[in-house]
Amino acid sequence: MPAPAICACGVSFSYGERQALKDVTFEVQEGEIFGLLGPNGGGKTTLFRLLSTTLPVQQGTASILGQDVASRPDAVRRLIGVTFQSPSIDPKLTVGENLTYQGALYGLTGSVLRKRADELLSRLGLRDRAGDIAETLSGGLKRRVEIAKSLLHEPRVLLLDEPSTGLDPGARHDLWRYLSQLRSESEVTVLVTTHLMEEAERCDRLGLLSQGDLVALGTPDELRASVGGDCITVQPAESDSELPERIGERFSVEVQQVDGGLRIEREQGHELVRDLVAAFPDDIKSVSFGKPTLEDVFIQRTGHRFWDEGDGSE
Repeated sequence: MPAPAICACGVSFSYGERQALKDVTFEVQEGEIFGLLGPNGGGKTTLFRLLSTTLPVQQGTASILGQDVASRPDAVRRLIGVTFQSPSIDPKLTVGENLTYQGALYGLTGSVLRKRADELLSRLGLRDRAGDIAETLSGGLKRRVEIAKSLLHEPRVLLLDEPSTGLDPGARHDLWRYLSQLRSESEVTVLVTTHLMEEAERCDRLGLLSQGDLVALGTPDELRASVGGDCITVQPAESDSELPERIGERFSVEVQQVDGGLRIEREQGHELVRDLVAAFPDDIKSVSFGKPTLEDVFIQRTGHRFWDEGDGSE
């Protein structure tokens, strides 16, 4: 098997006494679209900053295409293109001027720079916007300019931090269509951080981050399949500390308490719904079930819902 495009091994990072990453280990193969999915404050932006060389590695190792992030940051920067969550385009320059300025930072000039800029503007549907002042563009078009900037020097690895921030659903769809096209046509490896489940579904593989821990790793299908059956949610009629134990004993199932409700995984979940209502008619206010989602995976691995975590700061 070829060497991975991205490799993190035992990566930990702390802001003072608060640990943002805890012994994180994973690999991304060349040509993959890999997602880091987690709530705000889960650690994904810290990991993104480490891989993009904007934070120092405190513990563990990280490499991009065999180049160590800590000892060879300049070599890593030549291999990666980075689109940060915060806007980086100059709003007072035109689209074309933004690309010219970015190219100059990488030593691109003359016909080489013009050719690459023209190709990217065409591929991203921006050719007719080259003379527009950046601040007049929509959020989706600004994001395309950001990506065009990050691709000017023809990186082999593209790092995107929350790329859909501020985009409407149509612009988000266009962005992901282009990322898939970029991967298939140019074999660029893409790592993206996101807190959006629908974006995570578009990735080849995912790593789920919770409070700095990598709690799950695999394809979206593999992760959903790991839940093991339908997901049933029970809302008790009243607070009853014994109800989980009573349900568990009656039906030989594991009952997880989440947000004041009860969560059960079971094959043929619709049958258990019927039996639960029949067995505990006065103790249950409502019951629902559905096929496993990525949030169900997160709940199973962490014991709490996706949005119940952290304060959003990293």
